[in-house]
Amino acid sequence: MSREALFRGLRPGAERAPSPALVRRVACWLQSASRHLTGEFQVRQILAALTIAAGLAQPALAETIELKVLGQPGSTGLIQKNKEVPFFENLAKETGLDISVNFQPLDVTGIKDTEELRILKGGLFNVVSLRLSQVSRDDPSILGLDLVGLNPTYADGKKTVEEYLPIVDKALQEKFNTKLLGVWPFGPQVLFCKPEIKGLKDLKGYKVRVYDQNLAKFIESVGGIPVPLGFAEVQQSLSRGVVDCAVTGPSSANSAAWPEVTTHVLPLAFQIAVNGYGINLDTWNKFSPEEQAKLETAFKGLVDDIWVYSEELFDDAMRCNVGKTPCELNKPYNLTEVPISEEDLALVQNAVKELSFPAWAEVCDATRPTCSADWKATVGKRLGM
Repeated sequence: MSREALFRGLRPGAERAPSPALVRRVACWLQSASRHLTGEFQVRQILAALTIAAGLAQPALAETIELKVLGQPGSTGLIQKNKEVPFFENLAKETGLDISVNFQPLDVTGIKDTEELRILKGGLFNVVSLRLSQVSRDDPSILGLDLVGLNPTYADGKKTVEEYLPIVDKALQEKFNTKLLGVWPFGPQVLFCKPEIKGLKDLKGYKVRVYDQNLAKFIESVGGIPVPLGFAEVQQSLSRGVVDCAVTGPSSANSAAWPEVTTHVLPLAFQIAVNGYGINLDTWNKFSPEEQAKLETAFKGLVDDIWVYSEELFDDAMRCNVGKTPCELNKPYNLTEVPISEEDLALVQNAVKELSFPAWAEVCDATRPTCSADWKATVGKRLGM
């Protein structure tokens, strides 16, 4: 290869950094030149090549990376308002990265929460605050994080996430070009009803809002009629009688004014409502390893903070919704709190082995043959399954 061909594209003002292969070719040319050129000409040629090589060692001028972020619906309440929004507003400053962040809540975009993984894979948004139960139809392995009865407490939820998150992350990278940067919970999901109820047996014939297939199976098992609805539609649906009851977290219900259109709450935790931050892998790979480490540290800090804040909100909202004090973070209401019977508690506690795992495993194994085996080797091992 001639010197002219070798250095073509290395002119000052080149728009992009030379490839590693080109750098290697320059090194080979230097070796050849040192053997075959002599005298003053040799010195001039080698010095010119060294000057170019030194330029190759300089970092290319970085371009600001734009992050289009799809956040939680604003209607879900205080986690979105007090943790998620400030985090993204300050992400560039906190990480020191050359990024610009354009944040939009889900409920102002017209996008359905069930479409989030497809939106992320297609690159319409670079980062999405994934509502994991809602997107689980696109990849059933996600539901293994939060089967009915699996996570009755925050401590149980943390164990499940630690054990099973790597499997979900791997599946999303392979199928949706998406890397998970962390998972957090809205908190234990409980039942709100407009008609009077005294326990789960009273759900027979009632239409109950659900958000994933696993919860739907459980509601069917106690005689209820599961109705899938997006969160933003629920308050009005309760008001108009489209559904009789609905399941969500106490703080989300409080923020969305569910207690204004319901009368009773059964504080029995079915699931913990996990959510996660996903980033498109093409976007992720634009960052250097050092920059990726900074992003991972930032998201870990956010997720850890939300775990703590979520529990504070849950405890406060449980009191606020039924008129108890202290009520400091949520709005006070006066719902009737339904006592949890031993029968209902046993139904939920036994659901994992008797209902939610078998129903989920059948669906998940049909899409990925090792799905239930992977779960049993991690979460199931702790539960003795």
